[in-house]
Amino acid sequence: MYPDLQKELATFQRRTPKSAEAHQKNLKRIPLGVASNYRHYDPWPIFVKEASGSKFRDLDGNEYIDHNLTFGALMAGHCHPAVMKAVEKRLSTGTMFGMPHDMEWELAEEICQRFPVEMCRFGNSGTEATMHAIRLARAATGRDKIIKFEGAYHGLHDSALVSVKPHAPEFGDVHDPISVSGGLGVPKSAIANVPVATFNDLNTVERRFKENPGQIAAIILEPILMNVGLCLPQPGFLKGLRDLATRNGALLIFDEVKTGAKLGWGGASEYFNVKPDMVCLAKSIGGGFPLAAFGSSKSVMDLISQHKVFHGGTYNTNPVSMAAGLATFREVLTRDNYLHVDKLGRKLADGYRKTIARVGLQAYVADAGVNGALMLYPKEILNYRDWTTIDTDLWRHYWFGMVNRGIMPQPYWWDEQWTISVQHTDADIDRHLAAFDDIAASLAKAQQERTERVPAEVAH
Repeated sequence: MYPDLQKELATFQRRTPKSAEAHQKNLKRIPLGVASNYRHYDPWPIFVKEASGSKFRDLDGNEYIDHNLTFGALMAGHCHPAVMKAVEKRLSTGTMFGMPHDMEWELAEEICQRFPVEMCRFGNSGTEATMHAIRLARAATGRDKIIKFEGAYHGLHDSALVSVKPHAPEFGDVHDPISVSGGLGVPKSAIANVPVATFNDLNTVERRFKENPGQIAAIILEPILMNVGLCLPQPGFLKGLRDLATRNGALLIFDEVKTGAKLGWGGASEYFNVKPDMVCLAKSIGGGFPLAAFGSSKSVMDLISQHKVFHGGTYNTNPVSMAAGLATFREVLTRDNYLHVDKLGRKLADGYRKTIARVGLQAYVADAGVNGALMLYPKEILNYRDWTTIDTDLWRHYWFGMVNRGIMPQPYWWDEQWTISVQHTDADIDRHLAAFDDIAASLAKAQQERTERVPAEVAH
């Protein structure tokens, strides 16, 4: 472990004793002491007391500029006034109906105007959206198999928990990856129905179609692979997938749970000028409330109307969440706000790049829309295998160093990325860049020392 990482960990422990105490209490009743595995990390996670705008405060009173933003679900920022106003009004008129109401068609109109879909249905989480989209694709094509990409995360259902974070030697050759279970409890039949391909490698996708003639219902992907920091599609990749899907009678599903609201007004299809057959949305469309949607053409969605595919959910179109969603689309995810966050995003990414060049850090910044990440690699990664080579101690040095300086640069774990909310300001970005500037030289020094040490260790 790097000496400076040890110092940052010691500082973190001194700053967050109440989080440590709260975590110990949670461990008695809650596995890992957290409500989602992604929230757990050593020595303990930060426990939040309150949040507003672009900041949150922990139990010890430490304030942080927040670029975690609930794993990218809060492009609106914390407690956005328009969202809060809409929600407060609904709290006195009914929190659950289990029956239709006018906000359903209003929000469906908003979604169908922005994304290349003719109809949509609603849910509460990204997992639900991708699960139902995959089921619809199978029904529409009469086929069982789904191509997904190694390293991609599409939620917690069986068809998604395949090759999420596979390891050698089980994952096979990068040009012919093997489907690997994402954990115990996933049936072997589910794994068999999800052949995997390598992101940015059209040949591996074409291979899967040839190996499974007439059996592939759909290709599902995040247009930007975001379970590996930030991995951008190379020129022609998304269009190539569109062509392969069409040529083989399969559907192309864009999982836009993370990209849908955060790339721009019309999501990834507008950003990359590629039209999928289905779109899955969640996270930032809810403005801080559980809300998801999936949509497609009328012919595909009519399978639900014809009672051939079942879709239900007690909490679907919960009026509080729907009110939050409408306020988010109409008053948060506006073209003016996209100009604002794009400006902040460029400022943050450019500032990182200047500091990286000045201190000689072997790294680069990947960014798109309000998403970005410090990628600790000497050259751009193209797929999951490239991502696995990261120096995790160096990343932890970065993360704890930033947190100790009042910046939550992204969620914990080196497969995540930052988000910029509409409530972030130029001053927030200045503080973020100042914190990075304060630790960048020590990161470069640690990286250099490791580079010098590794050849010596190999020689011995």
